[in-house]
Amino acid sequence: MTRLRVLVVEDSLTVRKRLCEVLGADPEIEVAGESADGKHGIELCRTLRPDVVTLDMMLPVMSGLAATEYIMAHCPTPILIVSASTNRGELFKTYDALAAGALDVLEKPLGEATDEGWERRLVATVKLVARIKVITHPRGRLGGLGRAARVSTAGSTFAPRGGDSKPRVVALGASTGGPAAIVEVLAALPAPFPLPVFLVIHIGEPFGAAFADWLDGQTAHRVDCARDGEPVPAAGRVVMAPPGRHLVVRNGKLRLTDDPERHSCRPSVDVLFESLAHEYGAGVVACLLTGMGRDGAAGLLDVRRAGGLAIAQDEATSLVYGMPREAVLLGAAERVMALGDIGWAIAAAGGRP
Repeated sequence: MTRLRVLVVEDSLTVRKRLCEVLGADPEIEVAGESADGKHGIELCRTLRPDVVTLDMMLPVMSGLAATEYIMAHCPTPILIVSASTNRGELFKTYDALAAGALDVLEKPLGEATDEGWERRLVATVKLVARIKVITHPRGRLGGLGRAARVSTAGSTFAPRGGDSKPRVVALGASTGGPAAIVEVLAALPAPFPLPVFLVIHIGEPFGAAFADWLDGQTAHRVDCARDGEPVPAAGRVVMAPPGRHLVVRNGKLRLTDDPERHSCRPSVDVLFESLAHEYGAGVVACLLTGMGRDGAAGLLDVRRAGGLAIAQDEATSLVYGMPREAVLLGAAERVMALGDIGWAIAAAGGRP
């Protein structure tokens, strides 16, 4: 049996040894190498060619963000961020790394005491990201590292959707690979945009705490977390479901709920899409972006059945063709589109191509 080869990059000797010990104890995993700084980690990644890199964000010599950008530009490898960073500035670097191609983020172990739950999550997540075929991210070679490229849609042949339905809201759902995809879609929308935008992305606590603030700085649109009981936002505002809470719309107001997880997710894309289909019917434009699992497929089908515009990202441009694939197989997607065309299609549907 071929074992997964993992490179561990972590400056704390205690944490690094713990990571190596937990990973090495699994019969399906081999620790191929370890490093205490980002520059050496890059060198080992190029020579050892591991299946997965676990990477801290705060590293000497070269930061985890810089290492991520270099690895994904020159020797693409699945990267799992393992970090204890919870302040705003360090969280922003984590989001930048996810936008640059890192696949997922996991908290560091707390202390030296055995935490079987964390150990299981580490091993399971490493095995999960190892199955993802990553692509080269040329931003590391071209400059503008950590910033999502804005796609020109000049010359696009997309035709606005016919029919009498007038879009009233836009909804986006994403998971693995979502940060970069969401930035690209929002950057393609004209500002001011005439419709409110709802967003669900799977980033758990504590790492999702500042994601809305980070996203707010990436595009010209105002982005913040939903507040329970507030009215449906005005045109042009992007409202995100906070980590750990479902977001729904009922009778013109936003509601945050602690209802059970859907497909192991809270917030759930399905829950948001279903509520919008019920509230607005044909007035919904919903898009399911890159992500692992099946969350969002059933909700997108509800949108389509209600007469709304249902879009799924295509396989060629999805970092993980999981959630969009499930929507396509279910017959939920009216349109399957490349990422670079989705923002323009939403703008056209909203009357602002």
